[in-house]
Amino acid sequence: MQSWKRALVAGSISAAALLFLKKRYSLGVIATGVGLAAVASEYPEKFAQVRQALPQYFDRGLRVMQMAELAGRRMTAAAGQSSVEAWEEIGG
Repeated sequence: MQSWKRALVAGSISAAALLFLKKRYSLGVIATGVGLAAVASEYPEKFAQVRQALPQYFDRGLRVMQMAELAGRRMTAAAGQSSVEAWEEIGG
C-alpha cells in the first residue's frame, strides 16, 4: 500500500474514533467509510469475499441475539418465583 493511502486510512480511522467519542455518529460513519474505501481500492478481492460472507455473519449474530433474549426472559421469569419453585423446575 502506498504511503499516502496508509496516511489516509490512519487519519480517517483516527478521525472516526474521535467523532464517535464526541457522539457525532453520522460524521464518524462517513470517516470510517473513507478509510474502508481506501482499503477496498487496494484489496478488492478480499472485500468481495467479505461481502459474500456478510449474510452468514448476520445470521450467526441474529441467532446469538435470540439466545440472549431467551436467556433474559428465563431469568426474568425465574426472578419472580421462589427458589423452591425454581429448583423443582430444573428437576431437583
